[in-house]
Amino acid sequence: MSTPPLRGMVLVVDDEPDVRTIIADALADDGHHVDQVGNAEDGLKTLEQGAYDVAFVDINLPGMSGFELLERYTKGDGETAIIIVTGRATVANAIEATRRGAYDYVTKPFDLDDLRSLTKRVVERQALYASVRTLRERTRAEFAPGIEIIGQSPAMNEIYKVIGRVASSPATVLIQGESGTGKEIIARAIHAFSDRWEAPFVAVNCSAIPADLLESEMFGHERGAFTGATDRRMGKFEQAAGGTLLLDEISDMPLPLQAKLLRVLQEREFSRVGGHETLPTDCRVVAATNKAIEREVEAKRFRADLYFRLKVVVIEIPPLHERRRDIPLLVEFFIERMNKNHGFKVKGVSPDAMSLLAAHTWPGNVRELENVLIRAAALAPNRLLTGEDIPLGNRPGAHAINDSMSLGDVVGVKIREHLDNLGDIDAHDLHDQVVGLVEKPLLEAVLARTDGNQVRAAEMLGINRNTLRKRITELAIELPKTRG
Repeated sequence: MSTPPLRGMVLVVDDEPDVRTIIADALADDGHHVDQVGNAEDGLKTLEQGAYDVAFVDINLPGMSGFELLERYTKGDGETAIIIVTGRATVANAIEATRRGAYDYVTKPFDLDDLRSLTKRVVERQALYASVRTLRERTRAEFAPGIEIIGQSPAMNEIYKVIGRVASSPATVLIQGESGTGKEIIARAIHAFSDRWEAPFVAVNCSAIPADLLESEMFGHERGAFTGATDRRMGKFEQAAGGTLLLDEISDMPLPLQAKLLRVLQEREFSRVGGHETLPTDCRVVAATNKAIEREVEAKRFRADLYFRLKVVVIEIPPLHERRRDIPLLVEFFIERMNKNHGFKVKGVSPDAMSLLAAHTWPGNVRELENVLIRAAALAPNRLLTGEDIPLGNRPGAHAINDSMSLGDVVGVKIREHLDNLGDIDAHDLHDQVVGLVEKPLLEAVLARTDGNQVRAAEMLGINRNTLRKRITELAIELPKTRG
């Protein structure tokens, strides 16, 4: 015998009568009891007097705003799940709604089926939980303009929700995404909307610092700890006291240092290099990587225990080609920013230029898009960027590959594309970067050519067999099965 669907008490707070009626009629058809009010003051009084499961509250209301209603109600430990309704899906609204204690938020125009499904889930949840979790209130209005996360795609909206829910908790966060997707920006948003927002945000790039100096960079050192240590130095953990420490590209951290980091995360204390004093640490750690860290664990290049300690909350940032609907928003944002920062006077992009930008695969993600627009603006003869100004595909100014090119030419083109997609901050250790990108496919191709015979492969490569065997292990290369 099936269980009948739960019927809930719903309140709609919106100053537009047509919107209230549309929501009320749709939910009433599902058996819910729906009340309506046109302003936040009446909405707050109604919420305090009734026992509602869910309330749909518009942000922009005459007099008291929807956010103010949410603030006053959650401060009174209200039991109604508040769903914020907004006609303008900005990053600040999305994160702030969740951070202030909203159960969810929806944007106009909304899909009625989605609204009905959401109401059903909330009513079912309210039957199990007596109250929704509320977050301590603190205004961050001055931080919102600096959070430059652009996007209204479903994937980005989910990220905003996670940021809002995790920001005020002490949980360690692992951010994963390809290079150029904006991992540090996400980390800064977590910090800005947390209770630690007044303390420092400190970032350290684990791949940009030589392995023998990274420990000192993170934990500091005492005078005389090693050659060149002429003074005591404070490390990143001390600099981030009370705030947030971003460990960027953590998958490149050497294994011995991974063990020390694990102990710091577990014990919440550390010692400077060359020191004996134990220092407490209270910074919140956010880690980021552009690699599939599970594969690094399988290849024994990353400690499994540290990985499980870091992945308390995981945020996956999608590559740009998976959220193409955000490209026009990003183009508008970057044009405004580069006009301000570089003195350009670009008015916008033509339809054919936008079509090119929307169709590109963007291997360098958001960073590549910004660089393409800056180059186009610098060289374009007019203030409106056209398709001819966009250096993509086989257009003038682009790096084109054709069948007549030699291997060296193709490699040269791809290296130039790689350099174009790098920001100045990433333009370091290029020799090791390029060699690292080329070595694995080279070894895999030669091993496939020799049917997995390592002796013949080593001869073809002109290297020692032991060296080849070592690199096969380090690069986690799967040997082809021997035929015959």
